[in-house]
Amino acid sequence: MKAINGLNKTPINSFGSYMRKRPYLPFIAPALIVIGILVIFPTIFLYFISITNYEMATPFSRIRIVRLDNYIRLLSGRDREFWNSVRLSIRLTVMATSIQIVLGFFIAYLLNREFRGKAIVFACMIVPIAMTPSIAGLIWKLMLNSEYGIINYFLNILFGLKVTWLDRTMAFNSVLLVDIWQNTPFVALIIYAGMRSIPTEPYESAKMDGANAFQVIAHITIPLLRPVLLLAVLFRTIDCLRMFDIPFALTQGGPGSSTLTMSMHIYRLGFAQTGWIGRAAAMAVFLVLLSGVISTTITRQMRKEV
Repeated sequence: MKAINGLNKTPINSFGSYMRKRPYLPFIAPALIVIGILVIFPTIFLYFISITNYEMATPFSRIRIVRLDNYIRLLSGRDREFWNSVRLSIRLTVMATSIQIVLGFFIAYLLNREFRGKAIVFACMIVPIAMTPSIAGLIWKLMLNSEYGIINYFLNILFGLKVTWLDRTMAFNSVLLVDIWQNTPFVALIIYAGMRSIPTEPYESAKMDGANAFQVIAHITIPLLRPVLLLAVLFRTIDCLRMFDIPFALTQGGPGSSTLTMSMHIYRLGFAQTGWIGRAAAMAVFLVLLSGVISTTITRQMRKEV
């Protein structure tokens, strides 16, 4: 009888003990369920589809497991646009992030003082951030039009120039320009918040020692802002790697493959042209893994700085 009672009570007692040690579980359970439905299950489904030959409008009964064939096709170069899209995405990420960090730091430095109209400047900076990237891309597509765009209109009046912004030679630079315009204010606000949190004592000591403005920035501001700068780099790197909206609205990945980022190539493979969902899923997994490796590296560096 004691053994039977022990068997009956052990699971209940164990569960009760488990819940007593974790009283927060009932409160976070709804969020965990939502995350499981919206994130975990789709991610598992993505990995499964990436090892199949699934194509658009194909019945699930005809799906065949091809194991790593989709990944081998990508990495071996049989998909001729894959490595080109990887190079373009990395190039865009490096250039956009670098320029935005430099411009954002400069803007934050100028804003880190009191002046008349500061609130208006902040309001203007929020406009690009609040705008949907696809809408921003469509607006810039009109502005960059070679025939009736407002940018060419002013270039023609001021310098007599006419630039074909969305042709094969300039399309990548146009995508880069729009991304810089939209996301530099976001970086500037992050850096500005970091500057406002820096104590005044180091600056007072530097002033007493006769340090000039450049020395103060190089030896006080930037070292103390390194965690904030790394956080801005992390945000912008992940966003740039998965950029889809702006190239889609501006160029549809063209002309040719001049703006075919990884996200655009996934879209072309899976939905726009061929309907090869399995191959597109394999490339999406590659993008997830690449983003994970880069974000983990930056996060580890951030922890060292704290």
